[in-house]
Amino acid sequence: MSKKKQAGPGARLRERSLAFPGAWEDHPWGDSVVKVGKKIFAMLGETTVTLKLPEAHDAALSVPGATPTGYGLGKAGWVTIPLDAGVPPFEIWCDWLDESYRAIAPKKLSAQLG
Repeated sequence: MSKKKQAGPGARLRERSLAFPGAWEDHPWGDSVVKVGKKIFAMLGETTVTLKLPEAHDAALSVPGATPTGYGLGKAGWVTIPLDAGVPPFEIWCDWLDESYRAIAPKKLSAQLG
């Protein structure tokens, strides 16, 4: 893996998502997913990120190329967002990761975030 790819937004989001309490990485379909307990809260593909965003759903869908996640997950608030550098800014990605984690994690673990 090149240094450029390691420093890209996908690598930064992976690192950030693994910092949540109880978070761990799995590879059930080849792509990386981050789980809390047995439940996925982030799917990290090479070119996309998929998150459950019950509150920021519409904002995430306004990102160029973003789509409701397939297999009926879009109806439950899941959004697949392209990983184009700078769109959206990294701070927004972090907010969305936090929202997705809180939507999936047990309340006991979410409470650790404050």
